[in-house]
Amino acid sequence: MTDVLAVADAKRGTVAGVSREVVTVARTLADRLGGSVDVAVPGASGAGLAGWGADRVLQFDTGDDGGGGPAPFAAALADHVGGHGYAAVLFAATATGRDLAPRVAAGLGVSLLTDCTAVEVADGAIVVTRPVFAGKALSRVRALATPVLLSIRPNVFPPRKEPREAAVRQMSISANRTPAGYRVVGFEASRGAALDVSEATIVVSGGRGMKGPEHWHLLAGLRDAIGETAALGASRAVVDAGWRPHAEQVGQTGKTVTPKLYFAIAISGAIQHLAGMRTSGVIVAVNRDPDAPIFGVADYGIVGDAFEVVPKLADAIRELRQD
Repeated sequence: MTDVLAVADAKRGTVAGVSREVVTVARTLADRLGGSVDVAVPGASGAGLAGWGADRVLQFDTGDDGGGGPAPFAAALADHVGGHGYAAVLFAATATGRDLAPRVAAGLGVSLLTDCTAVEVADGAIVVTRPVFAGKALSRVRALATPVLLSIRPNVFPPRKEPREAAVRQMSISANRTPAGYRVVGFEASRGAALDVSEATIVVSGGRGMKGPEHWHLLAGLRDAIGETAALGASRAVVDAGWRPHAEQVGQTGKTVTPKLYFAIAISGAIQHLAGMRTSGVIVAVNRDPDAPIFGVADYGIVGDAFEVVPKLADAIRELRQD
């Protein structure tokens, strides 16, 4: 068993950018094992993923209504993996991947290694590194199950172009795969076209110290000054207060993010929040309290009033971008 299956992160015909990262990691594993890379895509073309190292693209016809949710695709994946004999199956540790991967693991009767931040082959075995204890420690795990099922944390593995002539294979899903007991009746898109916080390379997050939703325009101004690669985030206290939507929540009960740059504005740094962002590349904290826990993980810290500091940061960034 040397082949690797990468499962693309796709929603209603659109393949997410994190899929390139999944294929890149799959390509690296397959090269070390001496195998090839298949990419499973639910209801989308996925042909572009050949440019990132895919040898074959498996297009699963999930139907148009999506009424069965992820269950039919998960069952079809489990059947395919069980009959092929892959060395590993990779998912993205996104909302879609977290919904799909456990179902496939259960169907195959194997364990699942989630939220991996490093993947390697050592002595012929796949070894992963993943955060544990809310990110306070890293665990290095040697996979014993066959196949190895794992999910990778977004924005950790830089995608690498390796163009190939990928063969495309059409895959069907049995009509009786829709589970009894529920049916998805529709989808509601989030308002606006804002970049998802889990996919952004720069995140500007605000906490309770912003004192109310009426001041969020300051963070939006900083986000806009940075550009289209930045997204707004929020702490749990802010979301619980109704200031910002849950989709922006960063932390243990929200989203885990790994941007290249993370701004923690008026966020004290509770352990639940740190669990969702402490693996960011560079962390910049702004807080009036010099003893705030956030400064313990920050690479750069500014002790000051966010209402004074943030506009100056935004102005400075605009000037730099104009040069």
